[in-house]
Amino acid sequence: MDITSVLGTILGILAVFGGALLEGLHLGDVMQGTAAIIVLGGTFGAMLVSYPPQDVKRAITLIPLIYKNVNLDVRPVIDEIVQIAAVARKEGVLAVEGKRDQIKDPLFKKSIKYVIDGFEPNTVREIIETEIGMTQEEEEVAGKVWEGAGGYAPTIGIIGAVLGLIHVMKSLDDPSKIGSGIAVAFVATVYGVASANLILIPWGTKLKRKAAQRAMVKEVVKLGVIGIQEGLNPHFLAEKLEVFVEEHLRRTDGAAKGGGGEPS
Repeated sequence: MDITSVLGTILGILAVFGGALLEGLHLGDVMQGTAAIIVLGGTFGAMLVSYPPQDVKRAITLIPLIYKNVNLDVRPVIDEIVQIAAVARKEGVLAVEGKRDQIKDPLFKKSIKYVIDGFEPNTVREIIETEIGMTQEEEEVAGKVWEGAGGYAPTIGIIGAVLGLIHVMKSLDDPSKIGSGIAVAFVATVYGVASANLILIPWGTKLKRKAAQRAMVKEVVKLGVIGIQEGLNPHFLAEKLEVFVEEHLRRTDGAAKGGGGEPS
């Protein structure tokens, strides 16, 4: 679980609404169903107009990713790459076929097949880069959907407030209702601004950041597959991929498991 996303969401909501309660507002003062319908419905409608259905669907399905940690420890992947590199260097690329079912990383398992089948190095590179780029683009677009929603929500909130004020203006003959009516009208603005800055825009920012992190992990696989195809020494390949490991996780000897062998 991504504790920063969870704490950030909870802290932001508690700070705003908790502070309002400390100022003497009652929970019922900001709990207005009509305002929620206007802001949420209007924002979602604007999203549907702005983005294709598949983008909106993907943005919704990727919400759990916001609250999950991206595993940035690429050492297990490096270990797999180095082990396969040792086999390919000693026994030939075709010998890797017998080890392929033991590979856990799905992209590595899929990509090494291109090497076994004798694809040209440039072709292998282009296939992997295209797959990484497309996946990252899809995840970043999901982030842009939520950021776009965060841009619409405050404006929809203002529309809700204006509609509420129009209703208040019809009651000018009864001054006792004006104050409470104006207060209710501005609840829609609170919903719009709060949802945009506490949830929607942060969701979009976090999704785009995690898309970049996930692409970085896949970059290790790309370089590993290319290194195997080029016949790099496993130890040298391990050193090359070690730069992707976070500094506090790097091995003190700078070598990955199975990375022995003669110098290249």
